[in-house]
Amino acid sequence: MKIIILCNEDFSLYIKSLSTSIDWITTTHISEWRDFPDADGYFNLNENACNENYSHLNKPIFINAVSNTLKESNHPTNVVRMNGWNGFIQRNLWEVAGNISQQHIDILNAINKSYAITPDEPGFIAPRILSMIINEAYFAKEQNVSTETEIDTAMKLGTNYPKGPFEWKEEIGITNIFKLLENLSKSDKRYQPSLLLTNEASS
Repeated sequence: MKIIILCNEDFSLYIKSLSTSIDWITTTHISEWRDFPDADGYFNLNENACNENYSHLNKPIFINAVSNTLKESNHPTNVVRMNGWNGFIQRNLWEVAGNISQQHIDILNAINKSYAITPDEPGFIAPRILSMIINEAYFAKEQNVSTETEIDTAMKLGTNYPKGPFEWKEEIGITNIFKLLENLSKSDKRYQPSLLLTNEASS
């Protein structure tokens, strides 16, 4: 099996470690994918993956697209979304959305990943919940309820979370959190980003 990947160096090393029996080929730009028409599948884990054009390929394609949906991007049916956020891509179970074919499933099986099919909506399930938790932590900090370290400690001890909301923010990246909250808030004001979070994402 030959799979083409487009991602940063850290993700490239991780993806390649999932199976030594796969012929992994790392690319630096989407245009290079045309050089591998015999590939069995493609992964674009870059943050702008949803903005690329995949119409020239008919093999299974996985793209990192947490905030954006396939519907709004009008991608062909061989493209499926996945949660490529740091900390999530390393999990054994991936959330995926789209028209999951047997070829997609074969690739997931080959890299030893379980999957949960979710609706093609912004944020999947886990990122949507986690982004709201992080946003609430920012509201608490904004109102001088406590410090980031104390909020993280309270959430880990009080709710048995593996990480605190600010630790998750560092792992995922404030920009990713802000983009998802901003997109979700268009239809639900409960996701309106806090002023403190917005300012940090803009700085």
